[in-house]
Amino acid sequence: MEDTLQPLIDRAMAGKPSFLEFYLRDQSRLPGTRANLDLAQDLSNHLALLAPDFPGEMRALLTHLIRDEKRVVSNTPGEFVLMCGVLSVGACAASVPMWREESFSQLSRYAQSPAWRVREGAAMALQKLLIAAPDEMLLKLMDLLEAGDCLQMRACLAAVSETALLTSAQVVASALIMQRVALEYLHMLPATERKHTDARVLRQALGYTLSVVTAASPDDGFALMCEIATWNDLDINWVLRENLKKRRLARFRDYTEKVIDLMA
Repeated sequence: MEDTLQPLIDRAMAGKPSFLEFYLRDQSRLPGTRANLDLAQDLSNHLALLAPDFPGEMRALLTHLIRDEKRVVSNTPGEFVLMCGVLSVGACAASVPMWREESFSQLSRYAQSPAWRVREGAAMALQKLLIAAPDEMLLKLMDLLEAGDCLQMRACLAAVSETALLTSAQVVASALIMQRVALEYLHMLPATERKHTDARVLRQALGYTLSVVTAASPDDGFALMCEIATWNDLDINWVLRENLKKRRLARFRDYTEKVIDLMA
């Protein structure tokens, strides 16, 4: 893949992006159940290496890749091209600090896309920014979580709930706070609004992110689980059951049984 990708990137940087776009469409694996995420990651990593030395050319290429934002159709090669562009926006901003403010705003908007793969691209892009600048990005993610809608909250949760990122006390503590904020938001949401697609997306995300963070900090994570198990909330209980099914929590049997007893 790399032998093919690099010459296409070179041509795209020289002002001829159509060849690269054709390749992305052809190799997207869409329509289908699984897009070619390896290709998307490879592209973003290549572009991130070039961005500091060729900022003008890179901006032009990124603009080309994301140009169909408002016309994208789900499960199409076009959606894959846009996802690649969104992911690359974050990867390049991770390499070029002066782009981070603008790129974070862009990614916050892409997190609201009606196309779920574009939303996933935004979450992965936020992860790249978080790796590059954890202090700065944790603050931005917390602000977005507090002020954003359900889809933006979902992006924040997905960005921080990655085992490879949960290696410092600061990130773990922030991730736990973000789980609590999102859970409290869902708990306070009226029943009629919980039926909306955006709220369902948030609930689905909480159905796995809570266990990822809990595995990184079992005492605090299970303390949160025990607390919310007493809320007697059907959606919160669904979130708990989904997380307790995860293999990553299998070694904490005493903890999980306590949570289950509290839900009974």
